[in-house]
Amino acid sequence: MASSKPPKKIVLAYSGGLDTSVILPWLKERYPGVKLVAFAAELGQGDELKGIEKKAYASGADEVIVKDLRKEFAEQYCWPLLRAHAIYESDYLLGTSIARPLIAKHQVLVAKQTGADAVGHGATGKGNDQVRFELTYKALNPKLQIISPWKDPAFLESGLTDRETAVDYALKHKIPIDQSKKKIYSRDRNLWHISHEGAEIEDPACEPNWKHCLVISVPVEKAPNKPQNIEVQFKAGTPIAVDGKKMAAHDLIAHLNEIGGRHAVGQIVLTENRLVGMKSRGVYETPGGTILYEAHKALEQLCLEREMYHYKQQLAQRYAELTYYGQWFHPLREALDAFMTHANKVVTGKVTLKLYKGRAMAIESQSPKSLYDTDLASFAMDGYDITAARGFIDLFGLPMQVCGHKQKVGR
Repeated sequence: MASSKPPKKIVLAYSGGLDTSVILPWLKERYPGVKLVAFAAELGQGDELKGIEKKAYASGADEVIVKDLRKEFAEQYCWPLLRAHAIYESDYLLGTSIARPLIAKHQVLVAKQTGADAVGHGATGKGNDQVRFELTYKALNPKLQIISPWKDPAFLESGLTDRETAVDYALKHKIPIDQSKKKIYSRDRNLWHISHEGAEIEDPACEPNWKHCLVISVPVEKAPNKPQNIEVQFKAGTPIAVDGKKMAAHDLIAHLNEIGGRHAVGQIVLTENRLVGMKSRGVYETPGGTILYEAHKALEQLCLEREMYHYKQQLAQRYAELTYYGQWFHPLREALDAFMTHANKVVTGKVTLKLYKGRAMAIESQSPKSLYDTDLASFAMDGYDITAARGFIDLFGLPMQVCGHKQKVGR
């Protein structure tokens, strides 16, 4: 168990956003003499990290560490998610969920590197992220003390109860922030997606303000009137090239984000079931991920044997839940990953997609591992014993026939 003594040095997951900017000076007040290491992960969040070191020091950090984790994020987190074809509650491609375990993992590594005895985060006590951070800390180094200010009564007693009061606190303490009470969206951005919560989005009866909300894609009304076709190439379930050009994983995702964003691809409004019990509503932009999921699905449909494909779909839902619930380092998730990797050995080939007005449609697919047999699929009967079908139906339908006769099912 982690120590309950006041921490001597804390590695804080620092984004430069409102919550963590406010938390840095508050931790100084809460734990006199504590040393603060602000850890920021470069995960492809655009220019959000610009000037972050200066900002962290200005907010009270004693040390600032920034790591470029884009390659690791794409190859070891996004690609396994894609191969699993994991989707939470039919729509969410898990952009925030998949990033938290990676950030937390490197917090643990930085704690070892700097001799820190505690790790901390700015997630609230109502959200999913608190679980994702803390389960990773527990899995990778259970001896570290976990500092979670939003669950500390002293934090609430200081008047920090919501984002509006956090803005007031920041202004009072002259902490540099981008948010205001008029611009109160809570956003999380990385290479895979950007999420938006707060303001009018919180009301399910209200349409999101697309003009102010969207960041990496255009409103569908402003998408081009002419469709664009692109080709994505896969090897063993992993994307390796776009339009014939091979790219590093993180560059490939960024490239597809740019293309998909122009066509308004990957926008969803989701009222989801949080792990902690309540429902929440968010807007998600995942242009590149949506393109890749559609392409990957087309190849799986072409290459996977029926029973394998159907069972994989069942496991994909569990994989998505484990990811959403913050259990990335759970042995079950790792075991499922071995299955997904094996299943994807045959998912090799090329898919052409048509991007148009918010949609990415797979229109052509080809693979050297394809199970599609043109002769069998056609209406011609050559090479197919039609007399076998009668006996197959008789035996396959025997249980239903008996029930219908004995129990009059459906009558």
